[in-house]
Amino acid sequence: MKKYFVAAILAGAFSASAFAQGMALPPGIAAEAKQVYTAVKTNLIAAANVMPEENYSFAPVKEEMTFGGWVGHVADSQLGVCSTLNGPTKRGDAATKTSKAELIAALMASFAECDAVFNVLTDANATELIAYGRGQNTRAGRLGYNSAHLQECYGSMSVYMRLKGIVPPSTAARTTGGRGGSGGGPGR
Repeated sequence: MKKYFVAAILAGAFSASAFAQGMALPPGIAAEAKQVYTAVKTNLIAAANVMPEENYSFAPVKEEMTFGGWVGHVADSQLGVCSTLNGPTKRGDAATKTSKAELIAALMASFAECDAVFNVLTDANATELIAYGRGQNTRAGRLGYNSAHLQECYGSMSVYMRLKGIVPPSTAARTTGGRGGSGGGPGR
């Protein structure tokens, strides 16, 4: 335990020294949180765009949401999380929409709300407590929850895409040099 304490003190001293000398500090909480968010944002937008409109009503079994339902769920839940960090909580209505165009518009609006949060996120304000629900969370904690939730949703949506013969964007990016798409190529 003592060696971890000493290591933390030394790391803090080095960081303070580097800051005082005008040296750039390594990426911190804000940069890492934004990197995770940006990656899943890219995948979700690509998934929503590459899935044909006729498959937005697809659900593998009747107990599951449709693909469009997932897009609406992401848009509404993300809007709620990020708007709370920007001010009053907003409630979306994407879950009531069925057309691809309307759902993508709602998805993009929710990402715009979160982009505004990430544009002002710093290591200094990442640990500020924000009232949320019946308690408080840190700004970075809420954004981490949002990114984790987005990853879960994207994972479900990827299964739907594969069932329709479409390679999910995250796989397509690794196997085709960044081109999304369908078919049974590598990574399928």
